[in-house]
Amino acid sequence: MKPTTVTSEDSFRDHFSGVSEDGKRNWFYPQKPKGLWHHRRVLFTVFILIILFVTPFIKYNNQPLLLFNVLERKFIIFGLFIGPQDYWLFGLTMLSFMVFIVLFTIIFGRLWCGWACPQTVFMEMVFRKIEYAIEGDSGKQKLLNNAPWTGDKILKKAAKYSAFLLVSFVIANLLLSYVIGVDELSKIVSEPIDQHVPLFSGIVIFTAVFYFNFAWLRDQACTVVCPYGRLQGVLMDRNSIVVAYDYKRGEPREKLHKGQDRNAGDCISCFQCVAVCPTGIDIRNGTQMECVNCTACIDACDTMMDKVGFDKGLIRYTSENAIVSGVNKLITNRTRAYIVVLILLWSVLGYLVVSRNDTQTTLFRAPGSQYIENKDGTISNIYTFKIFNKTNKIVKPTIQLDSPKGTLLFAGKPDLTLDGAGMSEGTVFIIIPKSALKTRKTKLQLSVFQGKEKLETFETTFMAPE
Repeated sequence: MKPTTVTSEDSFRDHFSGVSEDGKRNWFYPQKPKGLWHHRRVLFTVFILIILFVTPFIKYNNQPLLLFNVLERKFIIFGLFIGPQDYWLFGLTMLSFMVFIVLFTIIFGRLWCGWACPQTVFMEMVFRKIEYAIEGDSGKQKLLNNAPWTGDKILKKAAKYSAFLLVSFVIANLLLSYVIGVDELSKIVSEPIDQHVPLFSGIVIFTAVFYFNFAWLRDQACTVVCPYGRLQGVLMDRNSIVVAYDYKRGEPREKLHKGQDRNAGDCISCFQCVAVCPTGIDIRNGTQMECVNCTACIDACDTMMDKVGFDKGLIRYTSENAIVSGVNKLITNRTRAYIVVLILLWSVLGYLVVSRNDTQTTLFRAPGSQYIENKDGTISNIYTFKIFNKTNKIVKPTIQLDSPKGTLLFAGKPDLTLDGAGMSEGTVFIIIPKSALKTRKTKLQLSVFQGKEKLETFETTFMAPE
C-alpha cells in the first residue's frame, strides 16, 4: 500500500507548536503588535492594573474588599466574609463561579484569556513591553540572542532581567496583599524582618516563581500549565465568539502579484498573522488550543488588507456558524439552560447570604449526665456549648433562655468575647422550675444577643422526671 503523505496544513492538530520535531522547545519571538485592537487592549490593561493595585487598599466596614486567605480559610468577597464555618457557602460560591465561566466561554470563547487573565496582562502588556524597549523588535531579539557575549549584550540582558526581577517582586507583593491583606504585608516594611520570616520567605518564593514564569515559562504557562485552553474544546461550540480566520473569503491563498488578475481569495500569504502570534500558531488553520484570543493577528491582517486595498476583517471576532452561513446565534438552548442554572444558584446563594447569622451556636447536654432535682423545686441540666463568630469583627454575645422561663448558670466566669472568625466554648447549667415542665423531654428555645440585637435562635432538649 502506498503511504499517505500528510501535509503540515493537515497535521497542525497532531503536534504542539511550542515543541520542534526533535523535541526541543520552540522559543517564540513575536513581532511587536500595533493597531486598533492592540490600542484597545492597552487602555483596558491600564484599567485592569489600576483595579488590581488599588483594590487591596479599599476597605468596607474596616475590612478588605477582597481577601483570599487560604492559610486560615478566611475569604472576603466584596465585603462578604466567609470563614471556616461557611465552607458550604464558599463551595456554592465556587460552583456558581464555575457555571459562570462555562456560560461565558460558550458565548465569548477565550475573551477572558486575551483581555483580563493576569498571565496575559502581565506577559504581553508588561514584560514584553520591557523586552521590546530594551532589546528591540523580534528580529533584533533573535540577533541579540545568537550574538556572542559582548559588553552591549551583557548590559541589555542584565537590564532586562533586572527589570523582570523588580516587576516580579512587585507582583509577589500584590498577590500576598490579596492573601493576607495590606496591613499584615506592611509590617515587613515597618518592623524588623526577623519578626516576619515566614511572610518575607513567602515574598521571596513568589518573586522567584513569577520571575521563572515570565522570564522562561512564558507562553507555556497558557499552552501547557493552564487547563482552561484544553477545556475550551469541550465548552465551546460553533456559535462561540472567537478570533477566527474567514476561510470562505480568504481561500484559496495566493501571493499578491501586481498587474495580474487575481482569482484567489483575499489571503495573500504574508504570514504577518503568524509573525505576531505570541504562541506561534497559524490562525488560518482554525481554532486551536494555543490561541489565547490576544487579537494581535487581527491588527496584523487588517494592516495588510489596508495596504493592498482589500476589506478589513479577514481575521476577526466571529463564530464558525457566522463564517459558514453569515448568521450567528449567541443564545441557544444550551446557553439558556446554563443561564437558568446560574440564576438558580445565584438566587440560592443570595438567600443564604441574606439569611445568614453572624454567629453559630451549638449546645448539647453533657455526655452521660442526668438531670438534677434541686431542693428549691427546680430541675438542672448541664450542657456544653460552642459559639462560632462567622464575621471578621469582634462580637460580644450573650445567651438567653426564651422559653420556658429559667436561669442560665455558667461554670466559672467565661469570656464569650469572640474575635473575627473566633470561637468560645464552655459549660452551662440550665435551671427551670419543675412546675414549668409538663413532659420528660422539653424543647428549649434560646437566643444569642449582642446588646439588643438578636443574632440567632436555636433549640435544645431538656430532661426532667416523669
